Amino acid sequence: MALMDSYNFELLKNEAEQLVLRELEKQLESQEPELCRCNECVVDMAAIALNTVKPLYRFSLLGTQYAAQAINEQSYAESIQQAVTQAIAKVKANPAHD
Repeated sequence: MALMDSYNFELLKNEAEQLVLRELEKQLESQEPELCRCNECVVDMAAIALNTVKPLYRFSLLGTQYAAQAINEQSYAESIQQAVTQAIAKVKANPAHD
């Protein structure tokens, strides 16, 4: 694709991804040991949660500051926690494998 060849998109980051992964790790530590933690299930949990929360893409220093401001908002932190909780429950009820 010409656009991808002409511009550098490697610095385009979704801050929500790191927040979801940190929250997922935190919540998995408190889950019962029977919960499947295979690669497929954990990545499914992350994907489900990320599809639920508002993305926080950034590219520049100004974008980093904007993302940091949004991250500090209580409502955004709560939406991350809720999305991860729901994703874990969904995968627990319907694991990615037999």
